[in-house]
Amino acid sequence: MPRRIIIDTDPGQDDAVAILLALASPAEIEILGITAVAGNVPLELTAKNARIICELARKPETKVFAGCDRPLDRALVTAEHVHGQTGLNGPELPDPTMPLQDGHAVDFIIDTLRTEPAGTVTLCPLGPLTNIATAFRRAPDIVERVQEIVLMGGAYFEVGNITPTAEFNIYVDPAAASEVFAAGVPLVVMPLDVTHKALVTPDRNDSFRAIGSRVGIAVAEMTDFFERFDKEKYGSDGAPLHDPCVTAYLIRPELFSGRHVNVEIETQSELTMGMTVADWWGVTDRPKNALFMGGLDAQGYFDLLTERLARL
Repeated sequence: MPRRIIIDTDPGQDDAVAILLALASPAEIEILGITAVAGNVPLELTAKNARIICELARKPETKVFAGCDRPLDRALVTAEHVHGQTGLNGPELPDPTMPLQDGHAVDFIIDTLRTEPAGTVTLCPLGPLTNIATAFRRAPDIVERVQEIVLMGGAYFEVGNITPTAEFNIYVDPAAASEVFAAGVPLVVMPLDVTHKALVTPDRNDSFRAIGSRVGIAVAEMTDFFERFDKEKYGSDGAPLHDPCVTAYLIRPELFSGRHVNVEIETQSELTMGMTVADWWGVTDRPKNALFMGGLDAQGYFDLLTERLARL
């Protein structure tokens, strides 16, 4: 049976590829809905971009909801310096014609978890955790009904990419992240330590372009734009495709390796705000609350991406 999921997202080029991978894999993944949140760009654009990607994949029947437009208790920080002013800079993609669904994304999350059988819905956050934390606050009864949360965020040895100590998704809304990590739901976390191993080298991007379809060419053009920032910042051979690690894990978990550790989120110190404090070596007695990934079969990951994108 396919994993039944809600994708919570702030597209972003890498979010787009994660969504495309899920849409291309109906045998393994059933998308119940996509919920947009403010993050890489403001909510108006993330909700628009999610629909652009669904239409690129020729899946306009996918339900897309707009969610929270700001973090729980901080001003919104965005990342146009990475993703461009639209969030999807690179390819020329038409505005969507499919509508946003009526209702708020948080209400959709709550209603879905209350309606579906307990333990059958996985939440897949690809951006700040504002929508998820807000749903848990408003409806504590849904927490125990979540099968699993598989998310992209945080870091341990790699530390930070938006501040010296914090990864962007967690930094944007550290209070939300702290609440989600403490909620007791089984967590699988794709931190920078694993996503930075998912580098789109020139050969890998050529493989996307060689698909020859609208999807393959658009993904190659997204990465062409996206990589300029990471190559300059890290001196790497290409851009890491962070968010598709989440949907790739649902399809082929054997591509990843990690360990169960305790992870706490810093919410007090501005110097280290949003840091994911991972007890990798087990030096405290704090309970383990997350499977924190560290290893990736990068070639297997890109083989999966290329094969699945070619289906769309």
